[in-house]
Amino acid sequence: MTVIALAAVVALFWPRGDGSFEAPGGFLVDGNGRPQTMGPRMEPVTLVHFWATWCPPCITEIPALDRLRNDLAARPDFGILMIAVQDEVEKVETFVGEERAGVLYDPDWDVAHRYGTRQLPESHLVVRGRVVEKWEGEVDWDDPEVRARIERALAQVESS
Repeated sequence: MTVIALAAVVALFWPRGDGSFEAPGGFLVDGNGRPQTMGPRMEPVTLVHFWATWCPPCITEIPALDRLRNDLAARPDFGILMIAVQDEVEKVETFVGEERAGVLYDPDWDVAHRYGTRQLPESHLVVRGRVVEKWEGEVDWDDPEVRARIERALAQVESS
């Protein structure tokens, strides 16, 4: 009985994390098949977005994601890292057009799985190397609450 009571007290007062976790790295490839690391493409606040052209919800959410990118383009501390998962370079380049240089590829889900991604689309808000927010499924990037979460992350970076 004492062991159970002790376990209950420990569980009650055990430190809990803030829900964030260290953003995993990994090797991706660019449109030419050359290995690339994520690090050089990460800003203090980065939205890491896993998607594919074969994923219908991914396709419908891209216009709102593009608006978010354009609306925050003047912010040097913010970036969006598009990672096409198990996709064909030609299809991605046709779909994204002039943004194609900013897309990296995860042909075998290696990096996506390190982030815990099992289905697409999925996005992770990374603040200074820590994932602080995760969105599963299609997101309305025009939604004021979603944008407020990103703005709070940007304000946190600015204030520190």
